[in-house]
Amino acid sequence: MRVVIFGATGMVGQGVLRECLLADDVREVVTVGRRPTGQTDPKLRELTVADVGELDSLRSELTGVDACFYCLGVSSLGMDEAAYTRISYDYPLAAARLLAEVSPSVTFIYVSGVGTDSTGQGRVMWARVKGRTENAVIELLPNGFAARPGYIQPTYGAVSRTRAYRIGYAITRPLFPVLRRLLPNQVTTTDGIGRAMLRVARQGSPTRVLGNRDLS
Repeated sequence: MRVVIFGATGMVGQGVLRECLLADDVREVVTVGRRPTGQTDPKLRELTVADVGELDSLRSELTGVDACFYCLGVSSLGMDEAAYTRISYDYPLAAARLLAEVSPSVTFIYVSGVGTDSTGQGRVMWARVKGRTENAVIELLPNGFAARPGYIQPTYGAVSRTRAYRIGYAITRPLFPVLRRLLPNQVTTTDGIGRAMLRVARQGSPTRVLGNRDLS
């Protein structure tokens, strides 16, 4: 498989990148973002762009992609809806539209989150924006999916770029084995998400919205 990852420097993206590089059936991993990952691997090809919403210059690079794992995202804290929509709707749809043209059979998985509002009309800003994005991806691409993880424990060195989240993960890390036993359908790990995405890329899925149980 030839795989492209958006947001490979984020916590989820780091886990997905690790699993893709480890997978024997992945021959090339292309990352797209505003900064390099800092990793080196014979399979890895990194593409940096100034604006993730402007991807036309990458048209040839994204032709013939088998799977796209869209992990780029930000916290909605302190953001107004217009700014959050640009990152959480405009950016992923720019990627999905380009891939629909140059790699129409691509498996495209957009990482959303538990609590996303499928109606796109709810009162919680981040939930309705991501709900609209999920719907657009699924409508646009025959193999478009939305991933809704719950609590994610970073593993194998994956680190959140948000300081408050890093502190929270450090506090809860000792409790994770207990949480996993008590709430097996509500918690997962960064490596678990990576393996689950690869599984969907290989085998497909009967459901287009992947809950936390599907991502563990």
